[in-house]
Amino acid sequence: MFDYESLKLIWWVLVGVLLIGFALTDGFDLGAAALLPFVGRTDQERRVVINTIAPHWDGNQVWLITAGGALFAAWPLVYAASFSGFYWAMLLVLFALFVRPVGFDYRSKLENTRWRSSWDWGLFVGGLVPSLVFGVAFGNLLLGVPFQFDDTLRVSYHGSFWQLLNPFGLLAGVVSLSMLMLHGATWLMMRTEGDIARRSQRAAQLTALVYLAAFIGAGAWLWLGNIQGFALAAAIDTNAAINPLGKSVLHDNAGWLANYASYPLTKLAPLTGILGGVLALAAASGKRGAWAFLGSSLAISGTLCTAGFAMFPFIMPSSLDLNSSLTLWDAVSSHKTLGIMFVAACIFVPLILVYTLWCYAKMWGKVTTGQIEQNGHGLY
Repeated sequence: MFDYESLKLIWWVLVGVLLIGFALTDGFDLGAAALLPFVGRTDQERRVVINTIAPHWDGNQVWLITAGGALFAAWPLVYAASFSGFYWAMLLVLFALFVRPVGFDYRSKLENTRWRSSWDWGLFVGGLVPSLVFGVAFGNLLLGVPFQFDDTLRVSYHGSFWQLLNPFGLLAGVVSLSMLMLHGATWLMMRTEGDIARRSQRAAQLTALVYLAAFIGAGAWLWLGNIQGFALAAAIDTNAAINPLGKSVLHDNAGWLANYASYPLTKLAPLTGILGGVLALAAASGKRGAWAFLGSSLAISGTLCTAGFAMFPFIMPSSLDLNSSLTLWDAVSSHKTLGIMFVAACIFVPLILVYTLWCYAKMWGKVTTGQIEQNGHGLY
């Protein structure tokens, strides 16, 4: 079995993979739902959009549940601090997500225009709000979160929900929202045809431009602005037992760029994000849905890796007490816990991936208004 230091690093990678998996899968149905009232003009067109995502959305959301479970088991201190600091933001996301299963199941129960339109806008909110809030949360991680531990390792948070809505956090929210809406638009380009596909193409072009402008703008803000990243004042024992207060942290990392200077290969992450956005824009302009979807997938992977590489080894920096900042070395569970979880992940993650791919393969194909007309009660 791996030593403690290796397992800490492995779980940093695995949690990142789970977050990327969530963004790649649930991201396109969140984005498609946010586009629902705009790419679908009639009831039948909106049912087409819903039926491209409804068979998969609940399976996709398992990635979010798995990531939350992994966070609780692998990084319990991060779980405790984040659910305190982002409590109201997470409740907002939770209540927005409540609308999705209800909307999918109840929208077509009545043939009433107002009823169906209300659920369409509910699904819009259920897609837009999480997409925005996730980005705002990541932006605030880069700024630092106002929490601290006392000498008994009890965590306390000293901020408010409205403090999260700062300019940089909102810009990060725009990056996330435009990125996931781009992903949803490219998905709809592949799965629909006719007017819906053409509107999805225009939506992909617009959101790709917004994503590129916001992503590059956020990078320029970090590069040129006065946002200070965090750095360890001295090397720490990466094999030591958990003690988040047993280190010294400084504001000595201008714009969170130190890792990119120390490890040049990490520059591939922001480059992948930009090239993915450009590919999605070019492919959407050329009506190549599969290539556009590949581009949006690369944009998502590059964006999340950019944030992860910049913050390494920090996971949740503290702006209130620098030494309370949580890193992958001191916020984790015990050696035995990480080892057991690693064995479980090696067994079950491949099984889940195979089953998920099988589901997509079996349900693949374009959804058309003709299918909706012929299956009035068999589809959503």
